[in-house]
Amino acid sequence: MFKEFNKYVLPSVLSMFISSLYAVVDGIFVGRGVGDLALGAVNIVVPLTIFFFGIASMFAVGGGTLISENFGHKKIENGVIIFREVFQFLIIISLILSVLCIFFAKEIVIFLGAKDELIPLSVTYLKYYSIFCIPNIIGISLGSFIRNDGNPNLAMIATISGALTNILFDYIFIFKMDFGIKGAAIATGIGQSLTVFLIMFHFFFKKGHLSFGKSKFNKTNIEHFVKLGFPSFFTEITFSIIVFCMNMALLKIGSKNEIASFGIINYITTNIYMLLLGLSFGVQPLFSYYFAAKSFKKVSYFYKISFLSSFFINFISFFFFYKYGYSVIRLFTEDQIIIKETYVGLILFNLSFFIIGLNIIQAGYYQAIGKPMDSNIICILRSFVFLPIIIYIFTKYFGLKGIWLSVLFSELLSFITWNIYLFIKEYSHKKILLN
Repeated sequence: MFKEFNKYVLPSVLSMFISSLYAVVDGIFVGRGVGDLALGAVNIVVPLTIFFFGIASMFAVGGGTLISENFGHKKIENGVIIFREVFQFLIIISLILSVLCIFFAKEIVIFLGAKDELIPLSVTYLKYYSIFCIPNIIGISLGSFIRNDGNPNLAMIATISGALTNILFDYIFIFKMDFGIKGAAIATGIGQSLTVFLIMFHFFFKKGHLSFGKSKFNKTNIEHFVKLGFPSFFTEITFSIIVFCMNMALLKIGSKNEIASFGIINYITTNIYMLLLGLSFGVQPLFSYYFAAKSFKKVSYFYKISFLSSFFINFISFFFFYKYGYSVIRLFTEDQIIIKETYVGLILFNLSFFIIGLNIIQAGYYQAIGKPMDSNIICILRSFVFLPIIIYIFTKYFGLKGIWLSVLFSELLSFITWNIYLFIKEYSHKKILLN
């Protein structure tokens, strides 16, 4: 079972790590080649880029869960039909999002909190980033699908290749051609396009069951995979809401230095969040398959080892940034004030990921076994119930440090509340059985 866990999880985690690593390199090029203000501008757009990732995750995990369930029940043809419907629907959604973000870029960044000199930079980044919305969303989704189709290694290779390409063009566009912030967005788009191109080899050479082809939209299937996938979207949107709320709090009490600091923190901690998502996404096909096959001991094993893996990822990350945080931050900026503020914020914000990981795995588990409502409740607690209240209180009474710590306490309250609910539910169920 441990070998099977590694087969699915390690490529997923590594793919997500490489994907987030090139986001970090992207940030280094932006900070060094364009300036600290550009870091703040990109951070304004981050909630929307997370939204794109959430859309991709919704379709990938929702459709992937249905595909895995059908494959688990040996209904291969049904799984292929669902894949084709998901892919066609995804193309339409991606195109709509791309057009909206290009034509309404200014209105969107102002809504996200951009002010004064941040507005033109944020608009430029969003417009050029949105041009590549289709390969961005499709690449994430197809990578997940081919992992479900027994080809996790190709998904990993495609992601790594896209990341390296992004880094190369970051250097060319920003330092050699002086494209500024738009160069970072274009480089990201080219890298994502290469990822999609390489993933297509899985389908060209028929390496699994999935294939492209004509398929009519089935309303029932669409409702089903959206319902199952919505928790993944919600999980991403939760992080988007965290960034948005923290941006608004920082804009209220801080300056452009604090916004730049949070931009650096976001670039760095994206690694941790993506590792945890990679863990969750990697194990979800195993949850779905063995739950459908009624192998509950294996489901329990994978659940427990996922929790342990989450703790291990966070422990290593926290120790690394605690010891080498200053060195990492200096890669982004030379401003000593920003460096000191960023280090404090990085360490305090990193604490929250110990609990974020547990919440992500729990949400992913319920989603994979066909209980999306439970997953949605966890996300609601994290994003809409505790987070806004905690950020408001902590900002008012503890200032900047309160903003950095607010996520830790909101995630902890969400985790405790959900597990108390589970305990009460289980106790009530046993009491009914005994009576």
